[in-house]
Amino acid sequence: MDRVRAHIRDIKDFPIPGIVFKDITPVIKEPEALRVAIDGLCRPFEHEHLTAVAGMEARGFIFGSLVAYQLGVGFIPLRKPGKLPYDVRSKSYDLEYGQATLEVHADAVAPGQRILVIDDLLATGGTALASCELLEELGAEIVSCAFMIELAALGGRQKLGGRPVHSLLTY
Repeated sequence: MDRVRAHIRDIKDFPIPGIVFKDITPVIKEPEALRVAIDGLCRPFEHEHLTAVAGMEARGFIFGSLVAYQLGVGFIPLRKPGKLPYDVRSKSYDLEYGQATLEVHADAVAPGQRILVIDDLLATGGTALASCELLEELGAEIVSCAFMIELAALGGRQKLGGRPVHSLLTY
């Protein structure tokens, strides 16, 4: 994971003053770092009999779709409002610097499907919790949540209420 960590850059005061943004774009630009990150996200779930991977807009799409491809399962996009063309379900939640809403197609998940939720970063846990709750409302079983980066001091893992969490890097 040192190769991945070496490609993460800190951007101070983004998106608002006081926030240190963990920029993952250098990781996805470097093929070997990206390969190490995707392998690390996949490894614990290779034998979990997943149905699909769900990823949050936007960086969760990058990691989630690559993990879904490697694990041989489908991908469920969790989108910002107004981006999905069919019947949707939505969930609003608080961020560390504002509020947001996620939407998913109402038929994206059938009851009992085993889903891995993926995003680039676990901070306060609001986005991940909303994602899990939204999918669970449709009948999904959340197998785990996986993140490239976890900011442990912000308590996101605890906010997920005992759902399993896998993080490649912890700060």
